[in-house]
Amino acid sequence: MSGLIISAVTVALIILSVLLFPTIEILGKKISTYWMIALIGAFTLIMTYSVSLEKIAEAFTAETMNPVKILILFISMTVLSIFLDEVGMFRYIAIASAKRFKTSQFRLFFGFYFLISFLTVFTSNDIIILTFTPFICYYTKHARINPIPYLVAEFVAANTWSMFLIIGNPTNIFLASAFEIDFVTYLIHMALPTLLASVTSLAVLSLIFFKSLKKEMEVHEEELPNLNKFLLVIGLIHLIGCTVLVAISSYIGLEMWLITFGFAASLIIISSIYNIAKKNVYPYTFDTLKRSPWNLIPFVISMFVIVETLNEEGFTAMISSNLPDNVFTYGYSSVLAANLINNIPMSVLFSNIITPSTSTMSAYATIISSNIAAVITPVGALAGIMWMSLLKTYHVKYSFGKFMGYGLIIGIPTVSVALASLLII
Repeated sequence: MSGLIISAVTVALIILSVLLFPTIEILGKKISTYWMIALIGAFTLIMTYSVSLEKIAEAFTAETMNPVKILILFISMTVLSIFLDEVGMFRYIAIASAKRFKTSQFRLFFGFYFLISFLTVFTSNDIIILTFTPFICYYTKHARINPIPYLVAEFVAANTWSMFLIIGNPTNIFLASAFEIDFVTYLIHMALPTLLASVTSLAVLSLIFFKSLKKEMEVHEEELPNLNKFLLVIGLIHLIGCTVLVAISSYIGLEMWLITFGFAASLIIISSIYNIAKKNVYPYTFDTLKRSPWNLIPFVISMFVIVETLNEEGFTAMISSNLPDNVFTYGYSSVLAANLINNIPMSVLFSNIITPSTSTMSAYATIISSNIAAVITPVGALAGIMWMSLLKTYHVKYSFGKFMGYGLIIGIPTVSVALASLLII
């Protein structure tokens, strides 16, 4: 019982940290609090013998749902995406696209939505949000238009299309690994829900912001950034090659984490040699590694420890035995759980609730919810926490209440349509 109490207190403190004190300053440097609280909670569970070290060792050496392999896979894919951002590819595409839309806000709105959706599929929702949010804030300010429609559309698009591929979100990887779903099987089942979720969310967004988008904007010409063509080509080759090999990984007998790690390591080595040859004129390698989501490592590992505690306390088995096995039950309950404890802890928890006897569609329902849950409140995903922090930096007023107001209107019909589509696959 003590383990259950410690776990509950840890989760409650993580939620409070997100809402009240997302960062603290230590020696002049801002540090996120969510992972520190999770780490302290996990350490407390181990020190109080609430969870056995043998169980933790088993979890970290398992063939499937191995947290180390999952972290390597996701961070490696993120490194490939961040590198292309550092080279300037995303900013170049955004500025070049904006030049084509002239004075029509509708063209700009839909253009950005489809551009962000496309880029999210092959990169990462977090990277797209971190990259495009500053650009949208800057562009809308100079065009003297309301930034909210574009920012909300960006956030919704990134967290909808992130569920299209298994590598789009760490939650996809967690849950697919728990059910031993390979890349191609995942894509076959998730293509239609993603498409219908996108159509639904875009329709709702259009209705919400129709009045605002009717207003004309000032033409704002911005100079295209210079790109290092060599590093751009190298980055694209690595990203495309990695995506292709991951797609056929189950057919060539290679684990996905090995493929992604190999490509990320290759990119770092090649770009480092280039930097040295150019006398470090282009410090893209260092900046890429600096921006990578290393905070996920202590956070995810800590959440695995908490879940193992819940397993030993019998809490996970109790939920599993009392949760009806259908797409709507798993879908809505995981949306609720994600917005209480964040989508990564929710996915870790539900990966244990899902058993071999659970239907595959219930697993896909949980995957859908782990992505779209981010749209409903900032607590739903780390992307929401980062996004709200960025908006404050760029002096865009967007409260928790406004986030949740738009989030419920957009998120509920979107997740409902996506869940319903599983019934016809």
